[in-house]
Amino acid sequence: MPHSDNIDSHQEPRFGGRLFHRTEHGNARWSRRSKVALAVVGALLAGSGAYAATNWTVGLAGGSSGEAQSATVSNLTITAVATPAASNVLYPGGNGDVVLTISNPNAFPVSVTAVNLPTSTTYAAGYTTSSLATAQTGCSSATSDVIWNYSTGVSGSSHSLTSTLVVAASGQPNNPLTVTLTNDASMTAAAPAACENTWFSMPSLTAVSASGGAATVTTSPATDAWTS
Repeated sequence: MPHSDNIDSHQEPRFGGRLFHRTEHGNARWSRRSKVALAVVGALLAGSGAYAATNWTVGLAGGSSGEAQSATVSNLTITAVATPAASNVLYPGGNGDVVLTISNPNAFPVSVTAVNLPTSTTYAAGYTTSSLATAQTGCSSATSDVIWNYSTGVSGSSHSLTSTLVVAASGQPNNPLTVTLTNDASMTAAAPAACENTWFSMPSLTAVSASGGAATVTTSPATDAWTS
């Protein structure tokens, strides 16, 4: 029988060892495995193109910027408090502790380094209890002879604290900051007997030396003082 080069219509063609299938119309098609492999390769090529660097360099327009805003600055508030109780109490010719809180309404910490005092003839007012609600008879701001220690005859004298007090920003822990000022009140030897067993509202400070900005906050309650 003569040799025939024709392919049997029922035989699947092979090209280069790869198997094809005919469609019902007689056209050859890739096997399912080959089509899946090509789809995966195509996906990889497409992904590589998405992240490839290009030669199109993008610069920055002159004057490009953003907007920021600084905080407003508000004054501190210093308030007399009874807790913790003073360890050193006043007597004629002696010194005693002053307990107070410092409140900071600012959005940043404030560091206090010094206080400015009224004159040495500006006296504290006496009260019957630590609530400072009822005045002590005979022990007023005109007669008590209780003053800030180291105050002078000049109003506004500045006195440096031994340690900087850093009051936390508004709404943060340690604000208000409770501080005991050790032995920074003084009772002269001329204080009247009516000032025995009395609580005192110290004269208002004339100013403080303070600055705002990032700093390590002082833990409340704290102890500090000026010594000259």
